[in-house]
Amino acid sequence: MLNLHRGCYQARLAETEAETEAVLALRSLCFREGSAGDKDGFDAICHHVMVEETRSGRLVGTFRLLPLKAGEEIGQSYSAQYYELSALRAFDGPMIEMGRFCIHPDLNDPDILRVAWGAMTRYVDETGVEMLFGCSSFKGTEAEDYMDAFALLKERHLAPKRWLPRVKAPNVFRFARLLRRKPDLKRAMTGMPPLLRTYLLMGGWVSDHAVVDRDLGTLHVFTGLEIRAIPPARKRLLRGVAAG
Repeated sequence: MLNLHRGCYQARLAETEAETEAVLALRSLCFREGSAGDKDGFDAICHHVMVEETRSGRLVGTFRLLPLKAGEEIGQSYSAQYYELSALRAFDGPMIEMGRFCIHPDLNDPDILRVAWGAMTRYVDETGVEMLFGCSSFKGTEAEDYMDAFALLKERHLAPKRWLPRVKAPNVFRFARLLRRKPDLKRAMTGMPPLLRTYLLMGGWVSDHAVVDRDLGTLHVFTGLEIRAIPPARKRLLRGVAAG
Protein backbone atom coordinates (compact mmCIF):
# COMPACT_ATOMS: atom_id res chain seq x y z
CA MET A 1 0.00 0.00 0.00
CA LEU A 2 1.48 3.33 -1.06
CA ASN A 3 2.22 5.57 1.93
CA LEU A 4 4.95 8.22 1.74
CA HIS A 5 5.79 10.95 4.29
CA ARG A 6 8.18 13.69 3.26
CA GLY A 7 8.56 17.04 5.00
CA CYS A 8 5.21 18.80 5.33
CA TYR A 9 3.39 16.38 3.04
CA GLN A 10 2.30 12.80 2.74
CA ALA A 11 1.07 10.78 -0.23
CA ARG A 12 -1.24 7.79 -0.04
CA LEU A 13 -3.98 6.04 -1.96
CA ALA A 14 -7.59 7.07 -1.45
CA GLU A 15 -9.30 4.23 0.38
CA THR A 16 -12.85 5.38 1.16
CA GLU A 17 -15.70 6.83 -0.83
CA ALA A 18 -15.33 10.10 1.07
CA GLU A 19 -11.65 10.33 0.12
CA THR A 20 -12.45 9.66 -3.51
CA GLU A 21 -15.09 12.37 -3.41
CA ALA A 22 -12.50 14.78 -2.00
CA VAL A 23 -10.21 13.90 -4.92
CA LEU A 24 -13.00 14.56 -7.41
CA ALA A 25 -13.81 17.88 -5.74
CA LEU A 26 -10.19 19.05 -6.03
CA ARG A 27 -10.11 17.99 -9.68
CA SER A 28 -13.33 19.92 -10.29
CA LEU A 29 -11.75 23.01 -8.74
CA CYS A 30 -8.59 22.67 -10.84
CA PHE A 31 -10.01 21.60 -14.18
CA ARG A 32 -13.49 23.11 -14.14
CA GLU A 33 -13.11 26.00 -11.68
CA GLY A 34 -15.49 24.23 -9.32
CA SER A 35 -18.50 24.77 -11.58
CA ALA A 36 -19.04 21.14 -12.56
CA GLY A 37 -18.06 17.69 -11.40
CA ASP A 38 -14.98 16.08 -12.86
CA LYS A 39 -15.70 12.38 -13.09
CA ASP A 40 -15.52 9.85 -15.88
CA GLY A 41 -15.68 6.13 -16.46
CA PHE A 42 -11.97 5.64 -15.78
CA ASP A 43 -12.25 6.71 -12.15
CA ALA A 44 -13.75 3.38 -11.10
CA ILE A 45 -10.79 1.38 -12.45
CA CYS A 46 -7.96 3.70 -11.35
CA HIS A 47 -5.99 4.11 -8.14
CA HIS A 48 -6.29 7.67 -6.80
CA VAL A 49 -3.25 9.17 -5.10
CA MET A 50 -3.77 11.91 -2.50
CA VAL A 51 -1.06 14.39 -1.50
CA GLU A 52 -1.98 15.92 1.86
CA GLU A 53 -0.56 18.34 4.38
CA THR A 54 0.73 16.08 7.14
CA ARG A 55 -0.50 18.15 10.08
CA SER A 56 -3.89 19.32 8.84
CA GLY A 57 -4.79 16.48 6.48
CA ARG A 58 -5.71 19.08 3.85
CA LEU A 59 -5.75 17.65 0.32
CA VAL A 60 -3.30 19.67 -1.78
CA GLY A 61 -2.76 17.50 -4.84
CA THR A 62 -3.91 14.37 -6.59
CA PHE A 63 -3.47 12.13 -9.62
CA ARG A 64 -4.82 8.79 -10.74
CA LEU A 65 -3.05 5.66 -11.95
CA LEU A 66 -4.22 3.05 -14.44
CA PRO A 67 -1.95 -0.04 -14.54
CA LEU A 68 -1.65 -2.00 -17.80
CA LYS A 69 0.05 -5.38 -18.16
CA ALA A 70 1.75 -4.39 -21.42
CA GLY A 71 1.29 -2.34 -24.56
CA GLU A 72 -1.34 -4.72 -25.90
CA GLU A 73 -3.74 -3.09 -23.38
CA ILE A 74 -2.96 0.49 -24.45
CA GLY A 75 -6.37 0.80 -26.10
CA GLN A 76 -7.98 0.66 -22.63
CA SER A 77 -6.29 3.89 -21.54
CA TYR A 78 -7.74 7.38 -21.25
CA SER A 79 -5.12 8.66 -23.69
CA ALA A 80 -6.26 6.25 -26.39
CA GLN A 81 -9.45 8.31 -26.76
CA TYR A 82 -7.36 11.15 -28.18
CA TYR A 83 -4.29 9.55 -29.77
CA GLU A 84 -3.81 6.67 -32.18
CA LEU A 85 -1.45 4.51 -30.10
CA SER A 86 -1.11 1.30 -32.09
CA ALA A 87 2.70 1.68 -32.22
CA LEU A 88 2.82 1.30 -28.44
CA ARG A 89 1.04 -2.05 -28.59
CA ALA A 90 4.48 -3.53 -29.23
CA PHE A 91 5.79 -2.40 -25.84
CA ASP A 92 6.26 -5.64 -23.92
CA GLY A 93 6.59 -4.47 -20.31
CA PRO A 94 4.19 -3.27 -17.61
CA MET A 95 2.91 0.27 -18.16
CA ILE A 96 1.01 2.79 -16.10
CA GLU A 97 -1.03 5.79 -17.17
CA MET A 98 -0.81 8.85 -14.94
CA GLY A 99 -3.76 11.18 -15.32
CA ARG A 100 -5.71 14.10 -13.89
CA PHE A 101 -2.63 15.42 -12.08
CA CYS A 102 -3.42 18.66 -10.28
CA ILE A 103 -2.32 20.83 -7.36
CA HIS A 104 -4.65 23.13 -5.44
CA PRO A 105 -4.69 26.44 -7.38
CA ASP A 106 -4.01 28.49 -4.24
CA LEU A 107 -0.72 26.70 -3.59
CA ASN A 108 2.67 27.10 -5.24
CA ASP A 109 4.97 24.89 -3.18
CA PRO A 110 7.35 22.83 -5.37
CA ASP A 111 7.55 20.23 -2.59
CA ILE A 112 4.01 19.12 -3.49
CA LEU A 113 5.15 18.13 -6.98
CA ARG A 114 8.30 16.58 -5.50
CA VAL A 115 6.31 14.39 -3.10
CA ALA A 116 3.92 13.41 -5.89
CA TRP A 117 6.84 12.20 -8.00
CA GLY A 118 8.32 10.46 -4.98
CA ALA A 119 5.07 8.56 -4.57
CA MET A 120 5.06 7.70 -8.26
CA THR A 121 8.67 6.51 -8.03
CA ARG A 122 7.85 4.23 -5.11
CA TYR A 123 4.85 2.82 -6.98
CA VAL A 124 6.94 2.20 -10.11
CA ASP A 125 9.70 0.46 -8.14
CA GLU A 126 7.28 -1.70 -6.18
CA THR A 127 5.28 -2.84 -9.21
CA GLY A 128 8.02 -3.15 -11.85
CA VAL A 129 6.50 -0.62 -14.24
CA GLU A 130 8.65 -0.06 -17.35
CA MET A 131 6.79 2.82 -19.01
CA LEU A 132 4.89 5.77 -17.59
CA PHE A 133 2.59 7.74 -19.89
CA GLY A 134 -0.29 10.18 -19.96
CA CYS A 135 -1.56 13.49 -21.31
CA SER A 136 0.32 16.62 -20.20
CA SER A 137 -1.90 19.70 -20.33
CA PHE A 138 -1.31 23.35 -21.12
CA LYS A 139 -3.92 25.71 -19.65
CA GLY A 140 -6.22 27.16 -22.30
CA THR A 141 -6.86 26.14 -25.89
CA GLU A 142 -4.87 28.80 -27.76
CA ALA A 143 -1.66 27.31 -29.17
CA GLU A 144 -0.33 30.80 -29.89
CA ASP A 145 0.25 31.26 -26.16
CA TYR A 146 2.83 28.47 -26.13
CA MET A 147 4.68 28.69 -29.44
CA ASP A 148 8.15 28.67 -27.89
CA ALA A 149 7.26 25.69 -25.70
CA PHE A 150 5.97 23.75 -28.70
CA ALA A 151 9.02 24.74 -30.74
CA LEU A 152 11.25 23.35 -27.97
CA LEU A 153 9.26 20.12 -27.86
CA LYS A 154 9.72 19.76 -31.61
CA GLU A 155 13.44 20.48 -31.46
CA ARG A 156 14.40 18.24 -28.53
CA HIS A 157 11.65 16.03 -27.19
CA LEU A 158 9.66 14.24 -29.90
CA ALA A 159 8.84 10.57 -29.38
CA PRO A 160 11.05 7.94 -31.01
CA LYS A 161 9.55 6.92 -34.35
CA ARG A 162 8.86 3.40 -33.10
CA TRP A 163 6.49 4.75 -30.41
CA LEU A 164 5.19 7.91 -32.10
CA PRO A 165 1.44 8.49 -31.47
CA ARG A 166 -0.59 9.36 -34.55
CA VAL A 167 -3.48 11.79 -34.93
CA LYS A 168 -6.91 10.61 -33.80
CA ALA A 169 -8.68 13.61 -32.26
CA PRO A 170 -10.63 15.90 -34.62
CA ASN A 171 -9.03 19.12 -33.40
CA VAL A 172 -5.25 19.15 -33.11
CA PHE A 173 -2.28 21.52 -33.46
CA ARG A 174 0.44 19.81 -35.52
CA PHE A 175 3.35 21.77 -34.07
CA ALA A 176 6.08 19.47 -35.39
CA ARG A 177 4.82 19.99 -38.93
CA LEU A 178 3.89 23.68 -38.73
CA LEU A 179 6.56 25.36 -36.62
CA ARG A 180 9.82 26.58 -38.16
CA ARG A 181 10.97 28.92 -35.39
CA LYS A 182 13.89 28.50 -33.03
CA PRO A 183 12.57 28.45 -29.46
CA ASP A 184 13.36 31.15 -26.96
CA LEU A 185 14.42 28.88 -24.09
CA LYS A 186 13.31 31.19 -21.30
CA ARG A 187 9.84 31.69 -22.76
CA ALA A 188 9.61 28.00 -23.61
CA MET A 189 10.31 26.86 -20.07
CA THR A 190 8.07 29.55 -18.58
CA GLY A 191 5.18 28.26 -20.68
CA MET A 192 5.87 24.58 -20.05
CA PRO A 193 3.55 22.96 -17.46
CA PRO A 194 5.44 21.80 -14.34
CA LEU A 195 4.37 18.18 -14.82
CA LEU A 196 5.67 18.16 -18.39
CA ARG A 197 8.93 19.85 -17.36
CA THR A 198 9.51 17.02 -14.91
CA TYR A 199 8.80 14.36 -17.54
CA LEU A 200 11.32 16.02 -19.88
CA LEU A 201 14.01 16.27 -17.21
CA MET A 202 13.73 12.51 -16.78
CA GLY A 203 14.07 11.81 -20.50
CA GLY A 204 10.40 11.80 -21.43
CA TRP A 205 9.10 12.45 -24.93
CA VAL A 206 5.91 13.78 -26.51
CA SER A 207 3.62 13.37 -29.49
CA ASP A 208 4.23 15.53 -32.55
CA HIS A 209 0.87 17.26 -32.12
CA ALA A 210 -1.26 18.70 -29.34
CA VAL A 211 -4.94 17.89 -28.85
CA VAL A 212 -7.35 20.77 -28.30
CA ASP A 213 -9.61 19.63 -25.44
CA ARG A 214 -12.43 22.16 -25.18
CA ASP A 215 -14.21 20.12 -22.51
CA LEU A 216 -11.39 20.72 -20.01
CA GLY A 217 -10.19 23.95 -21.63
CA THR A 218 -6.69 22.64 -22.30
CA LEU A 219 -4.18 21.70 -24.94
CA HIS A 220 -2.44 18.42 -24.21
CA VAL A 221 0.36 16.34 -25.62
CA PHE A 222 0.82 12.60 -25.20
CA THR A 223 3.82 12.08 -22.94
CA GLY A 224 5.83 8.89 -22.48
CA LEU A 225 8.73 7.94 -20.26
CA GLU A 226 10.63 4.67 -20.44
CA ILE A 227 11.85 4.01 -16.91
CA ARG A 228 15.18 2.56 -18.04
CA ALA A 229 15.90 5.81 -19.92
CA ILE A 230 15.83 7.99 -16.78
CA PRO A 231 19.34 9.35 -16.14
CA PRO A 232 21.01 7.64 -13.13
CA ALA A 233 21.45 10.93 -11.23
CA ARG A 234 17.75 11.73 -11.66
CA LYS A 235 16.82 8.23 -10.47
CA ARG A 236 18.86 8.72 -7.32
CA LEU A 237 17.11 12.01 -6.59
CA LEU A 238 13.66 10.50 -7.10
CA ARG A 239 14.45 7.45 -4.99
CA GLY A 240 15.78 9.74 -2.27
CA VAL A 241 12.36 11.38 -2.11
CA ALA A 242 10.59 8.04 -2.42
CA ALA A 243 12.50 6.70 0.57
CA GLY A 244 10.53 9.18 2.69
